[in-house]
Amino acid sequence: MQPITTQIRIYPSDPALLIQMGNEYINTVNRLTEQAERQGSFPKLTSKTVQANLPSAIKNQLIRDARSIYQKSKKDKKRPVLKKRVYYVNNQNYSIRDDGVAFPVVRDGKVQRITIPATPTDRDKALFASSKLGLLRVVQKSSKWYVQVAIEHPATFQDGTETMGIDLGLKVPAVAVTSTGKTKFVGNGRKNKYIRRKYNSNRRKLGKLKKLSAIRKARDKESRYMRDQNHKISRQIVNMAIAERVGVIKLENLAGIRKTTRTSRKNAMNLHNWSFYQLQSFIRYKAALAGISVQEVDPAYTSQTCPSCEQRNKAKDRTYRCFQCGYEAHRDRVGAINIMRQPVFDGHSRTA
Repeated sequence: MQPITTQIRIYPSDPALLIQMGNEYINTVNRLTEQAERQGSFPKLTSKTVQANLPSAIKNQLIRDARSIYQKSKKDKKRPVLKKRVYYVNNQNYSIRDDGVAFPVVRDGKVQRITIPATPTDRDKALFASSKLGLLRVVQKSSKWYVQVAIEHPATFQDGTETMGIDLGLKVPAVAVTSTGKTKFVGNGRKNKYIRRKYNSNRRKLGKLKKLSAIRKARDKESRYMRDQNHKISRQIVNMAIAERVGVIKLENLAGIRKTTRTSRKNAMNLHNWSFYQLQSFIRYKAALAGISVQEVDPAYTSQTCPSCEQRNKAKDRTYRCFQCGYEAHRDRVGAINIMRQPVFDGHSRTA
């Protein structure tokens, strides 16, 4: 089964109710984790012993969330405090129809099951019909409301025998290389940087005028643009993988990418705002639907190692030249080739 998350927009007639439920949820989770931290262990709790203005099914879910957060905080030695409003519903307590999403809330002191109008796409409906539904998450983004549904899609991997490596970057958002010898440069990094500079400049002007609402709208518009670009890039990559009969796509493990990626001062802001993780998640999502396995590899020295003789050389500008054997290619293509050839992360098979 392949884990996938899909998002559906909903249109609540009473947003204040969802705000109240979301705030109650995170406040209760924070209270339980704080109590557990003080006591040194997470107590045995039930929906009857947890004081919260929430349905019993939701209380049971937040108990599981609080226990999980507490166990993780013991390892990290720091208790996280939830700030972003959220409302989780397990798969036994919600339903999704063609015209709406139904789940329990507390209204006027009574537990009610409300149905909120929604607009699932035909693709969403097909996924729900063929997959096992998991947690439902109610979230607000700016003034819009969504439900994010975790599903497990049957892993019907295609019989592709080829491998693809993908190198992510700023000037070229993605370079894909396959074991069949195909190379594809995807996206326009220069245009993306121009769009970001344009929005940053606009926000600075709006900030001087104290136009906070306009700033939020501009930030949302920029986010939608980058999300659309990442969707298009990931679609081109997966389509290429299908055409070349790729069975495995290898991505670089992004842990510490913002610290290890070489960049100039003028690119620093772009790098820290760049949606590397979002692009990878879109590739995983689309690849899973196409039956293609995605794995993570260690990206160390992939942009420096010669694909021909394995000598390490530091590339200058966009061209890689090996001083040992004379091999020459685009720097990002070299990175993609080496990612494609890398063993899976830590020497173990790890699906991304």
